[in-house]
Amino acid sequence: MLQLSQSILNKSVLSLRTGAMIAQVNAALINPNNLKIEGLYCSDRYNGKSMILLYQDIREYMPTKGYVVNDHDVLSDPSDLIRLKEVIDLNFQLIGKSVITTSKQRVGKVNDYAVEMQSMYIQKIYASQSLLKNFTGGNLSIDRTQINEVTDKKIIINDLLQDSRVVAPATAT
Repeated sequence: MLQLSQSILNKSVLSLRTGAMIAQVNAALINPNNLKIEGLYCSDRYNGKSMILLYQDIREYMPTKGYVVNDHDVLSDPSDLIRLKEVIDLNFQLIGKSVITTSKQRVGKVNDYAVEMQSMYIQKIYASQSLLKNFTGGNLSIDRTQINEVTDKKIIINDLLQDSRVVAPATAT
């Protein structure tokens, strides 16, 4: 099931053991190498400290309530996550990145993304185009298979289809 970024953030983390809220999700920890959400930054309800909820510790996601986990001890301190240290240090944020094509054509900026909740891979990104390119103010949907490279400043995608007119051959009479 695909969920937009706004529907996975600002949600509660609920404990099965106590039946109460133990944290509040603030942001996603995105690995730019494979566009996977490795975890979620949370603010701990008990001490206000910033913690990370790893995606594999999520038992269930309920769109209206939030994330269900076993207990409070699944929340990890960022300094304890040695394998994710490089990803945490990058502090990669997808929203706001420029999107360009391989031929250096500017497409727009990322304003949202869709996550497949079982694997936590980002499947689609949505880029808002400039007003000059798009008078309707809509978004351009880009599938993860169209992405060539992700850098600190931009996302490089395959060239878009150009408006090419197809001319029917003249019929011989």
